[in-house]
Amino acid sequence: MREVFCEAIGKIVKLPEKCEKIVSFSPSITEALFEMGIGSKIIGVSVYCVRPEEARKKVIVGSYSTFKKEKLKDLNPDLVFTTTGYQLEFAKKLSEEFPVYAIRLPTTLADIVSTCCEAGLVAGYYKQARELEKKLLSKIQENISNLKNDEENKISVYVEIDLGGPITFGAYSYITDTLEIIGFKNIFGEIGKEWLKPDEEYIKEKNPEIIIYEPKMFSKRRDKNEIIEKLTKRFGKIKAIENGNVFITPGIYDFLAHHGPSLINEAIPWLKEIKRTFLNQKQKE
Repeated sequence: MREVFCEAIGKIVKLPEKCEKIVSFSPSITEALFEMGIGSKIIGVSVYCVRPEEARKKVIVGSYSTFKKEKLKDLNPDLVFTTTGYQLEFAKKLSEEFPVYAIRLPTTLADIVSTCCEAGLVAGYYKQARELEKKLLSKIQENISNLKNDEENKISVYVEIDLGGPITFGAYSYITDTLEIIGFKNIFGEIGKEWLKPDEEYIKEKNPEIIIYEPKMFSKRRDKNEIIEKLTKRFGKIKAIENGNVFITPGIYDFLAHHGPSLINEAIPWLKEIKRTFLNQKQKE
């Protein structure tokens, strides 16, 4: 048996050399474990673990902050993964009866690589964890190596995600960090918070050039014209709306709100394409 200290919950977790029965309440960790090639070790997930598609075939044991106790007991996991932040109290409660390891929420793009790798290390799959680390670092390098980042001419952007209400992101968010690395300037990027409810007057004042909007997970209400109409009622015809630079994240799952490998593999290329489209538009003006 190994003893692994989980700093987030302040407990030593006793684990086998390689965990063969893993439950994950974190969509990002679930995806990371599949990316490592050890998805077969996952025996239970939360209802929000939808990446990759195979994850949806696993036994559902709860949501972000609830769990089916008897089902979890029947599964008898070697290891239960959660995150911190909104899941920290949930993790502490779970740890009273199960071997729980809470992985901290990332605040930077580099943290996403680190936390994905950490999951594999904790589970005992050291080689697979470091292979994923190299793969993700290589993908980041591939995507940002040729980017020209003129600090004075960054493109101002407002990001809003529907998490049961409008939420945006401040300085301590991996979303802000990723945007800045690509060459955007988050209008809330100097606010010392991870996330916050947006001040609509502040948005009007900052008049962003681009709006990126992510509908609520699983919602099918993703008609762009309908979304733009609602944003216009709130903000008026600010630059982004006036010039047609409102972008809706693809699919019905969390996209920017998801901090697993797909943030690097899918979201960064998508953001780069938005930047390219915007710059091409400006050149034609």
